[in-house]
Amino acid sequence: QVQLVESGGELVQAGGSLRLSCVTSGFDFSSHWMYWVRQAPGKGLEWVAAISTNGIDAYYKTSLKGRFTVSRDNAKKTLFLQMNRLKSDDTAVYYCTKDLDFPPPIEIVRTGSWGQGTQVTVSS
Repeated sequence: QVQLVESGGELVQAGGSLRLSCVTSGFDFSSHWMYWVRQAPGKGLEWVAAISTNGIDAYYKTSLKGRFTVSRDNAKKTLFLQMNRLKSDDTAVYYCTKDLDFPPPIEIVRTGSWGQGTQVTVSS
């Protein structure tokens, strides 16, 4: 049974930092590209970051480059997202998934295996 469990989201002030984690099980983590996707209140799903199987290649939504860093620990089957200099626009539920087309489509639809999400709220 595939499971992805996100954690690390919380209320933080603008300019602060958070590190999200996604612990996985039930599939060969090291063989899959992994992705972070977020959904702001009242908006659709938005791709945030992607990372290759060995963690060497990482890609980001252009507007997030330089503030967000995706990484992974294949031994622990865990995906991370380090978020710095947070802004109110970063307020969203953040999901991890292994099931996403890349490059991502303009409109993302949840298919396959996704976590339950973790809430990040940035106060201004």
